[in-house]
Amino acid sequence: MDDKKYLGYMRVSSREQNEERQRIALLERGVSNDNIYMDKQSGKNFDRPQYKKMLQKLNGNTVLFVKSIDRLGRNYADLNEQWRIITKEKGSDIVVIDMPLLDTRCEKNLLGTFISDIVLALLSYVAENERINIHQRQAEGIAAAKARGVKFGRPSKPLPDNFYEVYKAWKNKKITQKEAAKACNMAETTFYDKARKFEKE
Repeated sequence: MDDKKYLGYMRVSSREQNEERQRIALLERGVSNDNIYMDKQSGKNFDRPQYKKMLQKLNGNTVLFVKSIDRLGRNYADLNEQWRIITKEKGSDIVVIDMPLLDTRCEKNLLGTFISDIVLALLSYVAENERINIHQRQAEGIAAAKARGVKFGRPSKPLPDNFYEVYKAWKNKKITQKEAAKACNMAETTFYDKARKFEKE
């Protein structure tokens, strides 16, 4: 191990369960648990609290490890910009464990930098494409489910037993909308929406 400080960054979305695989990969590279930063959110942008905190720790004496490029981010333009900030502005090295060509500690010459830039551009493009495809597949799945009659969102609560009586009283102006809503244990806007729906039906 060199005398540089090793930091690790992990990202998982709320639906993913690969947190431990990333942590193990970082620990195996010599990153201590105390120097691992993790965000649980989408990779579409870099507005992430732990990422920002980690970024402040980077300097010319640090090496940042990530398991794969999509753990860093999935947006092509942002990913390339953050790579520039990490390597050029902060002066830190970065190692993508799953892609040995993306290790800025190697080949510090012009050719090495050139190859690294090409590989990064390609991988970040693939990462963004995958993000777009995931959203497209989700949208297509939702559209297909709706076409089959699947309903999304929380099911609406059944109307209270006294709704019809209260509705009639409100409609005949015997009680106010506020009183009607209170009698049905609803917010005023909810009562009004239910009343309009009831009328249509």
